[in-house]
Amino acid sequence: MQRARDLNLDLVEISPDARPPVCRILDYGKYKYEISKKEKQNKKKQQSSQLKEMRYRPKIDDHDFEFKTKHLREFLLQGAKVRPMVQFRGREMAHQEFGRKIIQRVIENLSDISNVDVAPKMEGNMLSAVLSPKSEIVKKLQKDKQQKTRPESDGEATESQ
Repeated sequence: MQRARDLNLDLVEISPDARPPVCRILDYGKYKYEISKKEKQNKKKQQSSQLKEMRYRPKIDDHDFEFKTKHLREFLLQGAKVRPMVQFRGREMAHQEFGRKIIQRVIENLSDISNVDVAPKMEGNMLSAVLSPKSEIVKKLQKDKQQKTRPESDGEATESQ
């Protein structure tokens, strides 16, 4: 403790469970700042996958179907998983085959860029499936992100001359 005071630093207990406890002499404020910086870096590196949902109805019009499916395509191209859902109300539950046709149509329209993770299944009055982007699309997105984050040293060298 005396050495830490002489150096105008703090004595910080790093590992209290060890026998004997491990302590270091350092600037505690700087230490906390570096730890928070590392945590932020780790959060940036984590890959979070989003699940976007789109609701359809059994008696949907063609234009509405195309419009909603176009949005699902955009979500898949951004790297998110999607869940198309068909919602049944009242007497529509008696004709679930219409909903199954709609889900199959969505899967067929998006088959070029997606894989079926969860096959269509009924949950209460909702029929849903889960689609994820194909691996080539995910790899392309990651490559594009890396190119955007990489600093361009060529442009700087030509400007200084």
